Amino acid sequence: MSQSRFSGVLAPVITPFNEDLSPDSSRFIKHCRWIVSQGANLAVFGTNSEANSLSISEKISLLDDLIEGGIETHSLMPGTGCCALSDTIELSRKAVELGCAGVLMLPPFYYKDISDQGLFNYYAEVIEAVNSEDLKIYLYHIPPISQIPLTLELIEKLAYSYPKNIAGIKDSSGDWNQTQAFNELSIDNFRVFCGSESFLLQNMKAGGAGCISATANVNPAAISSLCSAWQGEDAEQKQAGLDQIRNIFQSYPMIPALKAATAICTKDSQWLRVRPPLAKLNNTQLSELTAALSSVQFQMPDI
Repeated sequence: MSQSRFSGVLAPVITPFNEDLSPDSSRFIKHCRWIVSQGANLAVFGTNSEANSLSISEKISLLDDLIEGGIETHSLMPGTGCCALSDTIELSRKAVELGCAGVLMLPPFYYKDISDQGLFNYYAEVIEAVNSEDLKIYLYHIPPISQIPLTLELIEKLAYSYPKNIAGIKDSSGDWNQTQAFNELSIDNFRVFCGSESFLLQNMKAGGAGCISATANVNPAAISSLCSAWQGEDAEQKQAGLDQIRNIFQSYPMIPALKAATAICTKDSQWLRVRPPLAKLNNTQLSELTAALSSVQFQMPDI
């Protein structure tokens, strides 16, 4: 049976690592459970998951572990976009077989200056190979990192050709005008997620579906509160509160900072570990982040 489409807040879940730099499944499951308990869903293997530092087999193993650990498949939107077409097909097929409600799909990002036709052919090959109406693709638009923009024309062509499979988009361009343009596409039931909660209120007012944001790893309840009550009288105040927290994290390398905050709030230094080529915060940065979070009485309730 075809899954319903996502709305609300999703976290690109940070991936904990063991001392040997293998993924730490038990901490990963525990963190996912906490995020869900705070009202958000799970975009595992996103940018802030260090996804492109993980192998296909590691991702599949973690997905299996999550479901065996009791994570409901309707909350899962794993990132499945890889440079290799065969990897994207394998991971997307696995997500569908497990019953994940959607996948977040990067374009193939190694080769630059790719034509719309080349990108269309890539997505079409994935859809045809997986061959399931349950494959719900949320395109991942992140040109500052991928250097591969997804044009309005490409998205319209994909949605027209595969209306049951093209479900929405995450826009991490950092340009509100681009997010607004995605919201204005004439595609039935096309879900637009902003890539930062800084744009959440604007996105909801424009008809968007929510956000898929790094800081949903550490501040999911507050972000979800605005998303569900964006028409409330205190929406602007809630947005200002979210911006304050976001600005603290944006002052540091985002992934190490998210892991550092999790380590601080859980009193578990194992969370500080990142997989090379990333590096954890140095002692000065860690002290500054701790002080900044303390100054706004930041907490991760019940973590």
